[in-house]
Amino acid sequence: MTGEAQRVQTGRMRRLLSVVLPVSCIVAAACSTAAPAASRPVPRPVRHSSAPSAATPGLSGGVTSRRAGTPFTPWSTYHRTNARSGRVSRSPGTPLHRAWTRSLGAAVYGEPLVVGTTLIAATEGNEVVGMNARTGHVRWRQSLGTPQPLSGLPCGDIDPLGITGTPAYDAKTGSVFAVAETTGGHHTLWALNAADGQKRWSRSLDVLADRNRSAEQERSAVLVEHGRVVVSFGGLAGDCDNYVGYVTSTPTSGHGMTYHYAVPTAREAGMWSPPGPVLGRNGHVYVASGNGAELHGRWDKSDSVTELSPVKLDRRSVFAPSTWRDDNVRDLDLGTMSPVPVPAAKRIVIAGKRGVVYLLGEHFHGVGSAMAHLDGCSAFGGAARSGRLVLLPCLFQNRIRALHVSGSHLSWGWSKTGLYGSPVIAGSRVYVADRSSGDLFVLRLKSGHRVQRIHAGSLTHFPSEVVDGGMVFVPTLSGITAFSG
Repeated sequence: MTGEAQRVQTGRMRRLLSVVLPVSCIVAAACSTAAPAASRPVPRPVRHSSAPSAATPGLSGGVTSRRAGTPFTPWSTYHRTNARSGRVSRSPGTPLHRAWTRSLGAAVYGEPLVVGTTLIAATEGNEVVGMNARTGHVRWRQSLGTPQPLSGLPCGDIDPLGITGTPAYDAKTGSVFAVAETTGGHHTLWALNAADGQKRWSRSLDVLADRNRSAEQERSAVLVEHGRVVVSFGGLAGDCDNYVGYVTSTPTSGHGMTYHYAVPTAREAGMWSPPGPVLGRNGHVYVASGNGAELHGRWDKSDSVTELSPVKLDRRSVFAPSTWRDDNVRDLDLGTMSPVPVPAAKRIVIAGKRGVVYLLGEHFHGVGSAMAHLDGCSAFGGAARSGRLVLLPCLFQNRIRALHVSGSHLSWGWSKTGLYGSPVIAGSRVYVADRSSGDLFVLRLKSGHRVQRIHAGSLTHFPSEVVDGGMVFVPTLSGITAFSG
């Protein structure tokens, strides 16, 4: 073969390899493990569909993107864990760049979920949408009924009102659980196949017959634990009409009783904080409630943090600040954020509208039983925790504050003013979607100093974000904005 012929042959081989090798990489990346099979048939709920396909793409965990180089890890609930820790070990590289934007036709109030390589978001239009997390391409959509128009509610500030609380994914059943509000003020828990969005079963959570369901709202995140789906309810903006804060517990299979606990007050005491029910180190469920109806008499268990048994929701202990009566009078409820477990200290942190942060044990002893308290943060939404460090979203102060927690006292660390949102810790960085500006802020965990600021879009009232797989996903009033490093 001549030198020229050799060069031509070599060129052909190089071109052939350049085609074959990427194709083999794509084929390898497309392989996925089978999603779990559906649960056994259930007699009571409305049944809809079947088990996931064994070859459904996008549901294998730990998938690494060649482009981003960082694997996705399961983000199956609000702030990633049932303790709502809001922490992952890796942060995306900086600077961040906009990767994609997906309009979903309605506001996304809850955090999206990451299941394999599928990003799952729920909208106020009562749609649950599964997307390719890297590209935003829609893999499936499921409608859960006609959302409730604001014109048909006694008060409120979301129009229409559909799915407001963050859904949750259960790896054992392969189901995504979401609560949809439909016309007539009905609140229905749905189980969907995470692989394709098909309906599996549904159940009404309007369990309080003596209350006005149209005055209730499910803003809090769904919790899956002990084989149960735990959901809490509050009222609409304006605290109108006859409602009371309550929490339900339903089997993930859809078969069996729905238990519930309601705050024993005449009215109000909503459980509405976006993080929702929280799982403690001891396996118990913790919920926070707002101001109740009692203003001068005996404590009605409102304005409180309540410890509940994980299945039947039996009340184990309750805490309320010594200022509970004044809190009720002045609408300074404690339930504007969810309890924050700090396992390293065996403690729980809670703050509310009054601007006082309380340090609690894991079992409470009634009114005024806090171990310590500290002024300086009216916390709304979800905190993030790393070890004994807690980052609080302080709405009235318009800042993020770092709180150091020990077994017996609290102390403030750094403070970053001029932004509000529920923070997430990723490696040595902090991510905050700021409600006022619609910008995503990247801060240094050690100091709070700003690393980057980039626009995400118009945001909801209590914004949050998901940091996973080298990307950041921000829910907006129109859909999802995704960033990559």
